[in-house]
Amino acid sequence: MIVLIFTGGTISMRHDPTVGGAVPALTGRDILALAPGIDRIADLEVDDFGAFPGPHMTVERVWALRRRIAAHLARPEVQGVVLAHGTDSLEESAYLMARSLDSEKPIVFTGAMRTSSDLGWDGPANLGAAVLTAASAEARGLGVLVVMGDRIFSALDVTKVHTHMPDAFESPGLGPLGVVDDGRVIVRRMAQSTLPILAPAAPAHPVDIVYTYEGADARLLDAARVHALGVVVAAMGRGNVPPLMAEGIGRWIADGKPVVITSRALRGRVGHTYGYEGGGRRLFEAGALFAGSRRPAQARIDLMLALGAGVDVRTVFDG
Repeated sequence: MIVLIFTGGTISMRHDPTVGGAVPALTGRDILALAPGIDRIADLEVDDFGAFPGPHMTVERVWALRRRIAAHLARPEVQGVVLAHGTDSLEESAYLMARSLDSEKPIVFTGAMRTSSDLGWDGPANLGAAVLTAASAEARGLGVLVVMGDRIFSALDVTKVHTHMPDAFESPGLGPLGVVDDGRVIVRRMAQSTLPILAPAAPAHPVDIVYTYEGADARLLDAARVHALGVVVAAMGRGNVPPLMAEGIGRWIADGKPVVITSRALRGRVGHTYGYEGGGRRLFEAGALFAGSRRPAQARIDLMLALGAGVDVRTVFDG
């Protein structure tokens, strides 16, 4: 049996002329009724978790979703779980599950880039490919997956790279794990992670992300320092920031709050290469943590999980 958890998102939306845009309108069973043939792939159970657009997902809501997934996976008759999710925050929810759930059973996220009112609604095809993947022997042990446009990605490295095209998801520099082709699941590479699973009672938050740009100062860092438990800096290039931002980072470190350095670039690792003021080496020597190749949103999730679990964050960020 495959459990289908519907959380909302574009896959559940229709155009509403009274508001002039797309809004959630379809339940899980409504979507299945418009996607004939999916029930022939596997026995299905529908779980309507909610009707939330991607930007409406919160830390508490995603953690409740994690508990729901874990409860389904614990049932011996359940072979895997498929989640229909808003694509705006899909990569974050999928990454959180990948970092906090340890299961051989497939957990597969999917969604849509077009609404059911659009001629090119991609929801049924994506849902069918996700169910086929979750029901396949090939998907066991691959971790949390994202299936969009017949391509199978690892939740550890996938990101949304386009605002509205159907092929909006990519794993920059890596490519998909595999494809769904003519009813077959074909796996071409494996996703490997040496990071430990982090399963706290709940994630610690707030943890903020502050973006670096030319001429940036410490105002946003100083404002976040009032309430946030930690901060992720989306730095330039290899992990470098303007001098005034470096001063703000120093104040975070002096407060004993973790600062994690990532890059605003889509590919590559941050490192201790540059020794000028604000350079990565100077930040590292001051006590900032480095996130390797993790993107800012991924580093934020890892920091929330690590703080929630009470582990030494230096064991999670050793880049």
